[in-house]
Amino acid sequence: MSRVERFIERLVERPSARLFRTRLQPIQVLRRIERAMEAGRDAGGTRGLVPDAFTVHLHPTDLAALLPAEELASELASGVLSFARAHGYALRDRPRVTLQPDPALRPGEVDVHAAVSPPSDPTVSDAHADSGTRVFEVPVVRAPQVVIEVREPGRAARRIAMSGPPIRIGRAPECELVLKDSRASRRHARLHARDGVLVLTDLGSTNGTRVNGHRVTEMVLGAGDRIQIGDTSLVVEAAAAGTGARS
Repeated sequence: MSRVERFIERLVERPSARLFRTRLQPIQVLRRIERAMEAGRDAGGTRGLVPDAFTVHLHPTDLAALLPAEELASELASGVLSFARAHGYALRDRPRVTLQPDPALRPGEVDVHAAVSPPSDPTVSDAHADSGTRVFEVPVVRAPQVVIEVREPGRAARRIAMSGPPIRIGRAPECELVLKDSRASRRHARLHARDGVLVLTDLGSTNGTRVNGHRVTEMVLGAGDRIQIGDTSLVVEAAAAGTGARS
């Protein structure tokens, strides 16, 4: 089934990349890594153990157009770590992502090689590796002090404090900010800190994400910015000292 899925992806994405010259987005790379992680689940016969080392091959022009390689690799590693935690997967080590240019690939193509780190104690066999695996906590990243006012259709406004860890937005119950909005995707967007600023990333949503009326894929936010997700609006406000989340 995974081979069929990869074949369909190549069949669909190659012509569209040539026709529309769509620039590869970081979220597309993250999705490929997540699929590679899931494809390697139960590695070595250990239930729930997934790969933690990923080498991502991209066409040189795609790699050059993305964020600086080290910054992008760090963001991708954090994203796939959040994915593993959300699904309850076990990891032998914190995920690592390496980006490699590969001229043999076509623009828009992503080739991911996944591997599992060896056990920390070589005397422990894979059959008993469950006791030595764990899902690592996402480190708290320095974030701006802001509050997000959420205005959903037919519901009272609520305010959410952005305190550091990423906030996924969507209809799925595992999202940190769950929306009761039929026009929002299950996993619609993500708010996260990067180098002390707040960044909004669309997670490949069906209806798109807009900021101040403009559709965006990824954007740095500031106080006063208005995010539109389906029929829901989210307004970024500077947080006063001692401000907390309020439902």
